[in-house]
Amino acid sequence: MKIGSAQKLILAGYGLMLSFQPGPLFAAGPDTTIKQTKDGYFTDARQTLAQKLTQTPNTGPARNVILFIGDGMGVSTVTATRILDGQLKGQPGEENILSWENFPYTALSKTYNSNQQIADSAGTATAVLSGAKTKAGVIGVNQSVPRGDCKAAKNNHLDTILELSEKAGLATGIVTTTRITHATPASAYAHAPERDWENDSEIPASQKKYGCGDIARQFIDFSTGDGIDVAFGGGRANFLPADDRDDQGLKGKRQDGRHLIREWREKHGDGQYVWDQAGFNTLDMDRKGPVFGLFNSDHMNYEADRVDATLHEPSLPEMTQKAIRLLEKKGGGYFLLVEAGRIDHGHHRGNAYRALHDGVALAKAVQAAKEITNRDDTLIIVTADHSHGFVMTGYATRGNPILGKMVENRKDGGRAKNHPALALDGGPYTTLGYYNGPGAERTPGRGDLSHVDTEAKNYKQQALVPLLSEKHGGEDVAIYADGPAAYLFHGVVEQNYIFHVMHHALRLGDKLK
Repeated sequence: MKIGSAQKLILAGYGLMLSFQPGPLFAAGPDTTIKQTKDGYFTDARQTLAQKLTQTPNTGPARNVILFIGDGMGVSTVTATRILDGQLKGQPGEENILSWENFPYTALSKTYNSNQQIADSAGTATAVLSGAKTKAGVIGVNQSVPRGDCKAAKNNHLDTILELSEKAGLATGIVTTTRITHATPASAYAHAPERDWENDSEIPASQKKYGCGDIARQFIDFSTGDGIDVAFGGGRANFLPADDRDDQGLKGKRQDGRHLIREWREKHGDGQYVWDQAGFNTLDMDRKGPVFGLFNSDHMNYEADRVDATLHEPSLPEMTQKAIRLLEKKGGGYFLLVEAGRIDHGHHRGNAYRALHDGVALAKAVQAAKEITNRDDTLIIVTADHSHGFVMTGYATRGNPILGKMVENRKDGGRAKNHPALALDGGPYTTLGYYNGPGAERTPGRGDLSHVDTEAKNYKQQALVPLLSEKHGGEDVAIYADGPAAYLFHGVVEQNYIFHVMHHALRLGDKLK
């Protein structure tokens, strides 16, 4: 394998020896003396190796960065999503590859908050987007700020990658399936000591006197650079007065009387505001002004519900694709945050069906981004903010429905058809489950699943510890990357490191001098 000058420079920078001779691994042809050379798994792995031997790191600058966050998408969720996606395509599922799984660079991210072993989304999103870890429950402020303390937060804001991109003259965008004021998207543009201050009615009177603006107001008042160019998500109620109703007849939540959607439209005379699929479909792609889409009064619907009913909401892949095309028309590069936020919510409900189908939608969104961008100038990162207490366990036979009951193989290795494995209590069990959550029994014993359709949309997987809402997991999550500077993702890193790679890739340090 030939080592180019750029690679030599990188290797030299790490103090690695450059004077080596190609060994057997670099031989032109395969070793035909190995008995299993005709085995399919063997040949596939050999082809993977050959492909990886041709990889060279892209050390140039990125024109664009797209950061995908699967909220709550731990490694077990990725695996189960991969299998479900494959099974929806008519495959056994295990051999399937999600759109980001062939990215050439991966790493593991440590997700703890500065004050919490198992993280929440506000602290983790702030770490990813600002480059510094902070407390759980706070948005865009440093770790010195007590949660809920407006006065302490005033002079302790953190600069975010979106704000710095705006200052550098780049276009910026946010796409989410949650409320646009929810923890992850809010961490891109807002600064608040309490993640729940999404509208003014949520801020206690004792804190209002110190002047903290609620998160919806901060979105409308955002004035860094020329402002956020594209924003798609839910959460209309946080932008409307409590005595007013939105286009679907649903009431707002604000107590200050401000109609923030109207204010946004007045502020951006050249902008476009849309609230449903029809408006989204007819956006004027040639207009230069910003675009604002709020497609639900609350969070947008789960993908599984969106496709089963006429809900007038665009999908995550559709929003991602349109956001990229709008940002491209701005010229000069962009930063885009895309969140599949309802993976997390499905898990909190103990409902793997909805969580995994939203994971499949994320895979389609990443694929859409890959198809309309150039990997030579666009860094794409796919990661999670944290994991969940979601497990995939047992000895299920190959191709067993991932949402189904556990079916094992016979002793000879063949599938024991239509005979679910039984636990010691005599009942069948599922491949997927939760350590805690609403699927747990509050009385001794475990529910009998013999006549339960565990693949149904509303089924809640069984859990051990009964809780109203399933909790986050604390293990590391994966980072997948492709494009300029993607090679910097390897090993185990702190979550806030992601910001630093994005900042380096966009050369923001040079642009802001």
